[in-house]
Amino acid sequence: MLTVDFDRIGVGPGTTVIDVGCGAGRHAFEAYRRGADVVAFDQDKSALGDVETMFAAMSAEGQVPDGAAATTVAGDALRLPFPDGAFDCVIASEILEHVPEDERAIAELVRVARPGGSVVVTVPRWLPERVCWLLSDAYHEVEGGHVRIYRGDQLRGKLRAAGLRPVAGDHAHALHSPYWWLKCAVGPDNGDNPLVKAYHRLLVWDMLRAPWPTRTAERLLDPVLGKSLAVYSVKDADAVEDTGGDGGQGVTGAAD
Repeated sequence: MLTVDFDRIGVGPGTTVIDVGCGAGRHAFEAYRRGADVVAFDQDKSALGDVETMFAAMSAEGQVPDGAAATTVAGDALRLPFPDGAFDCVIASEILEHVPEDERAIAELVRVARPGGSVVVTVPRWLPERVCWLLSDAYHEVEGGHVRIYRGDQLRGKLRAAGLRPVAGDHAHALHSPYWWLKCAVGPDNGDNPLVKAYHRLLVWDMLRAPWPTRTAERLLDPVLGKSLAVYSVKDADAVEDTGGDGGQGVTGAAD
């Protein structure tokens, strides 16, 4: 399940990509599959071990173009161990909401992007996230949990202050918002609730089969209920903000 639109950022053979806070590696795997030179970066060494195993399996099964490369690096997102301008594309998906010093983290994302390169940040969208917080304290008051809820204009303001120009924005995963509301309503750790289990089966079926009814429904609902907000920016002082080049949901239209 991808939150980042890779067609929009032009990742392909020879592109250098870092997935900061890669977690289970979903975006790193897609970049590798497209032939990029990928760094999967996270502080969780155990998770990175699983990512490295998947990289090896993808290569062994011929899922990646010749010349593509992938590696894992463990470390702190506030002190990325890479030189300035090291990457064509920097991805930070669903991590800033966990970081108390988010402006410092954003500064590091910008630093390691090359001039003219892409920086893609995704965070939980304000409205669906706010509902989760209202329904359950346990949803966010946990170690390593969410420490803030972003509005779209607030996030873009922080990106601009760090030296980026947002050029597009959209929302994703509308079908997941009701799932998390349901989980919060019955208790985030109550995985045995029959409604939660049934909805989870629906989501898994949708991800595996991608049937047209659910794909169409999510596409129509994303502008209203999308669980995630994705902001696409460039490290380029001459970039012009796009207000209509992403299907009518450009940066100015992606308000939260």
